[in-house]
Amino acid sequence: MGRIARIATPQMINALTTDLYQLTMAAGYWRAGLTEPATFELFVRRMPQRRAFLVAAGLENGLAYLEALRFTDEERGWLRQLPQFAHVPSAFFDEYLRSFSFTGSVSALPEGTPFFPGEPILRVTAPLPEAQLVETALLATVAFATNVASKAARVVRAAAGRPVIEFGARRAHGVGAALAAARAAFIGGCDGTSLVDAGRRYGIPTSGTMAHSWVQTFADEIDAFREFSQSFPDSAAYLLDTYDTLAATDKLIASGLKPAMVRLDSGEVISLSREVRARLDSAGLTATRIFATGDLDEYRIATIVAAQAPIDGFGVGTALSTVNDAPALSAVYKLVEVHRHGASTGVIKQSPGKHTWPCPKQVWRIVENGRATRDVIAGIGEPAPSGGVALLHTVMERGRTIAPSPSATVSRDESRRALALLPERLRALDAAADFPVSITESLEQARLTASRYDQT
Repeated sequence: MGRIARIATPQMINALTTDLYQLTMAAGYWRAGLTEPATFELFVRRMPQRRAFLVAAGLENGLAYLEALRFTDEERGWLRQLPQFAHVPSAFFDEYLRSFSFTGSVSALPEGTPFFPGEPILRVTAPLPEAQLVETALLATVAFATNVASKAARVVRAAAGRPVIEFGARRAHGVGAALAAARAAFIGGCDGTSLVDAGRRYGIPTSGTMAHSWVQTFADEIDAFREFSQSFPDSAAYLLDTYDTLAATDKLIASGLKPAMVRLDSGEVISLSREVRARLDSAGLTATRIFATGDLDEYRIATIVAAQAPIDGFGVGTALSTVNDAPALSAVYKLVEVHRHGASTGVIKQSPGKHTWPCPKQVWRIVENGRATRDVIAGIGEPAPSGGVALLHTVMERGRTIAPSPSATVSRDESRRALALLPERLRALDAAADFPVSITESLEQARLTASRYDQT
């Protein structure tokens, strides 16, 4: 599938979608004349529990934000009334912010790329106030989508080839998060979403069945099934557990309908699916598939698959859209290089447990005999290690994307190929995070000689 045209996202994202200190620092940089280029890198400090890798996502929406970043007259007028800006010259609002746009460059991991702690997901180089100002929105956009995509990869792995549909919009933390989660879950490996707008915007296949309310509306379940089949004769999926799952199965069989799919949303689905399957098969409905939903996650799905229950697909909601077992990543956005009087200087942070390495970086993945064996983090000027594949690619220059972003479908397919290169041990649900990631000697030496940026 080709790239789907970019449609403005519904989130209330604008130039004020940032923390106040980003704006106060931007004003301070401007007043001090500190507008030379600086480089920040966005990465994850630590792996969440029960994770051996993460899957990059959120870049498409992050780039859209950067391209559209402007201050409206109303936003500038509101800002200048804040007491924190009482001593900031009017020219900051009337000249600098009036003509403000993001003019920098971005390099990033392609969406769907598996990665590990400490490795830059994206690198931003721009005039210092611009690079600083975008921190909050980029972190929120990229970290959330990455977390969902990483969870989706686990769920899909547990399903062992059975389709997984993302059903989490109603449990997401707002409709903007629902849309971002649907896209990220698809990139992470899901086969579709229930969220119609995600289908429209991103070309994701949409899927849905019926709710219990449909069944409850009718005096008898069989009337509900028959009426639904009038509108959806080829694609109807019948919900069996509104009252009594097995009784509903018998009614459906007796109706003479030929259902493409039935859905189990509650109860002990392993034993229920076996009994439903047996009854359907006895009635000659061997082509009818069984779809399971209802508080599923990767562990419950793995149990169902291990039991060889006759379930053909899964709908996963809350566990995906909220990443309920690890709802936040330790993602950070840190300064690694500044220009002072035209000369670049690597900078570091030395806080205990939060230290950083200086200078813009590249991540190299070493692939040997069809398997990724280790990653190397190097300065961007260092030569490629033997067998190394560069993971970060330039995606934006002078504030504009340099090529159309891949469609969500292309990113999902690339992710599947990239995940297949990881060692098998990393893809187990309880795998240890033991993939080797090393820092080059040159980068270590640069850290020893870099100026200190922050010791708090």
